[in-house]
Amino acid sequence: MSTTTEAPQGATAPNPPTGRRGRFWDRQLAHYPENGPRSLYLAITVLATVVLYYELYIAGAVATQIITEFGMSFTFFVFVSVVGNLVGAFASLFAGLADRWGRANLVVGGLLVTGLIIAVGLPNAGSKGVYMALFAVLSFVEGIVLVATPALIRDFSPQVGRGMAMGFWTLGPVLGSLVVTEVSSHTLDSHPDWRWQFYVCGIAGLVVFLIALVGLKELSPALRDQLMVSLRDRVLIEARAKGLDTERALKGHWRQMLRFDVIGSAFAISIFLLLYYILVGFTVVYFATVYGYPPARANSLANWYWITNAIALVLTGVLTDRFRVRKPFMVVGTVISLIGAVLFAISATDPDTSYYRIAVYFILSASGGGMAYVAWMASFTETVERHNPAATATGLAIWGWILRLVVTVSLAVFTLLLPATSTLVDEGTRVSEIVAAHPDEVAVLSAIDPATSAALAADPTDVDALSTALGEVATQQGASASEAQAVSTAVTARAPQLGAVQAVDPAVLAALQANPADPAAGAQAVGQISAALGTDVATSVQLLQSLADPAVQRDLGLVSQYATVLTDANEAIPADDLAYLSAHGAEVAQAQQDNPHQWQRWWWVCVIAQVLFLPFVFVMTGRWSPKKAKQDEAEHERLVQEELAALGAGRA
Repeated sequence: MSTTTEAPQGATAPNPPTGRRGRFWDRQLAHYPENGPRSLYLAITVLATVVLYYELYIAGAVATQIITEFGMSFTFFVFVSVVGNLVGAFASLFAGLADRWGRANLVVGGLLVTGLIIAVGLPNAGSKGVYMALFAVLSFVEGIVLVATPALIRDFSPQVGRGMAMGFWTLGPVLGSLVVTEVSSHTLDSHPDWRWQFYVCGIAGLVVFLIALVGLKELSPALRDQLMVSLRDRVLIEARAKGLDTERALKGHWRQMLRFDVIGSAFAISIFLLLYYILVGFTVVYFATVYGYPPARANSLANWYWITNAIALVLTGVLTDRFRVRKPFMVVGTVISLIGAVLFAISATDPDTSYYRIAVYFILSASGGGMAYVAWMASFTETVERHNPAATATGLAIWGWILRLVVTVSLAVFTLLLPATSTLVDEGTRVSEIVAAHPDEVAVLSAIDPATSAALAADPTDVDALSTALGEVATQQGASASEAQAVSTAVTARAPQLGAVQAVDPAVLAALQANPADPAAGAQAVGQISAALGTDVATSVQLLQSLADPAVQRDLGLVSQYATVLTDANEAIPADDLAYLSAHGAEVAQAQQDNPHQWQRWWWVCVIAQVLFLPFVFVMTGRWSPKKAKQDEAEHERLVQEELAALGAGRA
């Protein structure tokens, strides 16, 4: 806790709010509000944050439907988020103007724009290009507003209560995620059209816009530009405000925020949150491609993470205020989060991991992550205040810029590290549909080695390829190893006879089987064999006569049994589906094997990022010892009383 009591130096001329009452955009308060109104403004700010993140994250709950609807590749879908985060990063820098322009109107206007984009724009996008453009606009507005909202939280919360206030603010992204998964997991089955989710979300956003339009206020610059440790400072803050030059207080504010403790800690929390951001955007994709979960079940599992995270945020915020320290909670929270993240990473390659075991891993990771994040958020605003309380929005703008740049880069790297997921999302859906429609036939075709299938496709008369293929089909059908070998041997040994059988018209064969001495049928058969195989009449006669040999018939019967299975499998699947399966089936099968390992590699990246967060805890402001923090608070209170006494004497 800082013990600074001096206001930024400036002129002694008063700097009151300039707006006129009675207009929605005149939102500045000339006096620090009592607890009732203050709590209302904080609640509206938190509500606005929740709905903004709800709007930002809703696409993740129906990602697979959106990809299918617009014919996107998975890489393109990720690229939409990359563009959005990049645009949002520079919008966050623009939001640094909130120190000059104020915060409330940015929030109110942003809620209107985002609500309309979600309710009207994105559901009616005519193409994936239009969808990406609208999402970029959404992200730009979000980048501005989600810097203004924590600035409002800071303005209305003294340092002594900052932890709890930031606990509620950090509920915004978590409750936004929770609302997404709660609504989608309970309504996707009855409302499978992805647009319905956007309509509900957009209406919610416009309702919150109306609430903020009527009820949201902000402090005047002279009040918000000062450091406030506790509510007992209110009298002093208002006394100082009468002589504060707010323009001078902001002089050089960007330079003041370009410090290692600000930039370094902002980068550290950004990489710490990599796990969170991937879960936000790709929970459905992960559990669909690794465990085969439908969207509703995947979103239901994610609820364990969001609910736990929400509880941890608020509880930790209260505890950090109670003990007057932030740093120990950051360290302890990171350790707990790492335990959950490590166990979750290990489980990625274990297909037998149960739903509830993953839920336990989520509880560990979410509780620790929430503890570390809310403690960091409170400490970060105090670190910014240490340099210049008037530049709070500027410091938060730098944080928002770095955060979104880190997410942008990480998403780009993400697509490179997980090519199997792209394959499964882009091609796996149709392959799965084909498999579901023809499970037995696909099982037969899948039993054949891809190289053998390719050889047969190139040359159906390839004896070696046919021998291998029918042996594999026999194994798939339950034949013993010796029987499968017998099939392969029979194909090779009886290749001429197989060629002869295939050359003769089935009706002619049937006539010969009914009457082997039928001269007309015999002549036709010899002619057909000669034409098909290019043999002379004598050789063709010998081949035809050999078909009556019991040993040949036994071998041909064995081969025919599995050749029929293979032929029926090929004929049962439509030509287009068979061609698609031939082109992508092997690739999808390989991707299914590689996908869990690639996801696991990404989860290890997230684990390493959380470890790297720890050293930056030491550069932030604040005490490690609750005892020393309380001594600082007592000293601050003494200095406040002395300054108030001096001001009173001066007036006298």
